[in-house]
Amino acid sequence: MAKLDIINLKGEKTSDLKLNDSIWNIEPNDIVLKKALDLQMASLRQGTHKTKTRAEVSGGGKKPYRQKGTGNARQGSIRAPHYRGGGVVFGVTPRSYAFKMNKKERSLAIKSALTYKVKEKALVVIDNLNIETSKTKDIKDIVKKLKLAGKVLFVCTGDADNLYLATRNLGYCAVLMADEINVYDVVNADTLVVSEEALKHIEEVLK
Repeated sequence: MAKLDIINLKGEKTSDLKLNDSIWNIEPNDIVLKKALDLQMASLRQGTHKTKTRAEVSGGGKKPYRQKGTGNARQGSIRAPHYRGGGVVFGVTPRSYAFKMNKKERSLAIKSALTYKVKEKALVVIDNLNIETSKTKDIKDIVKKLKLAGKVLFVCTGDADNLYLATRNLGYCAVLMADEINVYDVVNADTLVVSEEALKHIEEVLK
C-alpha cells in the first residue's frame, strides 16, 4: 500500500495515510480513460447545428423557365442544391453526441485518473478543508503555503460554501464535492487536493 502524509492547511504533517491499492495504484487503462474523456466532452456539445434542405429553403416554388426549347438543362426550382441559395445536400441536423459507457468502464477510468495523480505525486491530502472565511486572499495564502502548482482541484465533503466563494474568482482553482468527482476534472487539474473525509468517501464508493 502506498503511504501519504496527511497535512493541515498550514502545511504541517498531522498523520500518515495508507491508500487503497485497488483504487490509487492500479494498472491505468489509457483506452478506457480516453473513452471516458470523450464521453464527457461529447455530452457538453449542444448539437444544435442545422442546415436547410431544398424543401426547407424559402422560395423556389415556381419553375424557373419552361421545360423545353430553351437549350438549357431542365430545372424545377431555383432552390435546388446546385443553385446559389439552394438547399444543402446531406447537411448537418440537430443530434446528440452522447454515448454510453459501462459502469465497470466508468469505474476503471476514474481509478486510472486517480492512479496517475498518485504516480505524478500530484495528490495532496488535507485533514480538513473547512476554512473560516470566504476571502480569496486567504485561499491564495493557503495555495502558497502548501506550494500547490498549476490548476488546483479541491475535493471535499459537507459544507464547502466558504471554500467555493474563496476560489470562484481564481481561474486556477476549482471545488468539487466527493460525490461529484469525475475523470475530466481530475485529469484537467495539475494538483488534486482532497480532504481526509472526501478520500474515505471516494474509496468507499470505488472499492
